[in-house]
Amino acid sequence: MGFRPQFWPTVVTVPMLIALVGLSIWQFNRYGWKADLIEKLNTRAESEAIDLPAAPPATDDLEFQRVRVTGTYLHDKEFHLVARSMRGNPGLHVFTPLRRADTGGIELVNRGWVPGDRLDVATRSEGQLAGEVTVEGILRLTKGQGSFIPDNDPVKNVWFFIDPAAMAKAAGLEGLPQHYIVSGNTDVPGNFPVGKQWRINLPNNHLEYALTWLFMAMALLVIYVVYHRKPR
Repeated sequence: MGFRPQFWPTVVTVPMLIALVGLSIWQFNRYGWKADLIEKLNTRAESEAIDLPAAPPATDDLEFQRVRVTGTYLHDKEFHLVARSMRGNPGLHVFTPLRRADTGGIELVNRGWVPGDRLDVATRSEGQLAGEVTVEGILRLTKGQGSFIPDNDPVKNVWFFIDPAAMAKAAGLEGLPQHYIVSGNTDVPGNFPVGKQWRINLPNNHLEYALTWLFMAMALLVIYVVYHRKPR
């Protein structure tokens, strides 16, 4: 058996082979990057809480960092982030502005989940903590409206995504930062809101993708070689 490459099959196969190998290498690199990211975020979320700076920069360096801040809740200005479930039960997340004790600025706190029948604050009055409180949780950056996320309805206090500018305007606040704190408090009088509503569960399927592209490249190479093997 001899190996006699033909012009057009070679012209088509070589670029495809290069592309498949390149995609495989790229996915291997993405796998390492995602693994490092997951480890970093878990380390931040499980570390000792730090005092939240007066004006923390809205950068990825603080994403999922465990923070602590003291202030007073403005319960009359709470926001409802709808379409949120917990263990399969429909409900919403309660976001409450917190006036900081150190600077007088406002932080936005995701106090946690409540079922739909606890939307009215009168049904969870015990959980409306009065006076100065210390909130400990993780810091998240606002992401804006996604492609398939409905528009917010500030008039009805129905929010599908966090919009600090619109929320501040609706509540008559001087401003809200481009981040919020997810409270880790799970010991609330009356049991609602249920805090600690975060989950670091980033998928890392890049190794599977890398192997898929690599196997496709190997299959293409085998087909190319077999096709060009001719009897002497």
